[in-house]
Amino acid sequence: MRWGGGGVTACAVAGRSWAPAGDTCFFPIDLLATGTVRLERTRFGRGESVTVTVGSYPYAEQRLEVDDRMVHLSPADQERSARESKQIEALWPLEGATRFALPLGAPLVDLPKGGRFGARRVFNGEPRSPHGGADYPAVTGTPVLAAADGRVVLAAEHFFGGQSIYLDHGGLVTVYMHLSEIAVKDGDGVKRGQVIGAVGATGRVTGPHLHFAVRWHGARVDPALLLAPPSALPELPLQ
Repeated sequence: MRWGGGGVTACAVAGRSWAPAGDTCFFPIDLLATGTVRLERTRFGRGESVTVTVGSYPYAEQRLEVDDRMVHLSPADQERSARESKQIEALWPLEGATRFALPLGAPLVDLPKGGRFGARRVFNGEPRSPHGGADYPAVTGTPVLAAADGRVVLAAEHFFGGQSIYLDHGGLVTVYMHLSEIAVKDGDGVKRGQVIGAVGATGRVTGPHLHFAVRWHGARVDPALLLAPPSALPELPLQ
């Protein structure tokens, strides 16, 4: 959601604040958010706010069959998954200087149709967490590209995500999972369009593809929204 107008110098929601993009505040809404959300900004030195109501969305259901060890975890795998989740969760509060511009660059040169963002996933007949990214089918070894300038904050092999890369772009973290190889390391600076890895089928998958996800100011949003022109995002009227 965007809220434009001259003289805007700061944006905020739920205790998080950041600089506007030009004169526009962009407010990401998490895929599971419902109810009222208070959006705030500073304009011409004065605080302004608006409350919006977010309804539930009828995300589709996705049924998948995978290796049973990826559904019924052993004690060792449970411990590993919990440790990795804690490491990943520490990345979402990052709010450094903005290093990206919208629209983001495509993570594959020839980006196929993909999606299922928000899908209610059922693995081997058992419900699990909703799908927080978009899946793009591609041949193993297809180069994966950085969506914007940024810094590698985590590059590692994970139980569910397989070989994965997390890039910090300043308020925005992009995620690339199930890779066959990783071409960067923690702390590296990257440029938009740089090859950072290759498509694979590692982790909990049914075949080779790129799982591409974004966390924008901590919220899980559909990557397709940020790959499209900003004008495609819904706009609040000028107050």
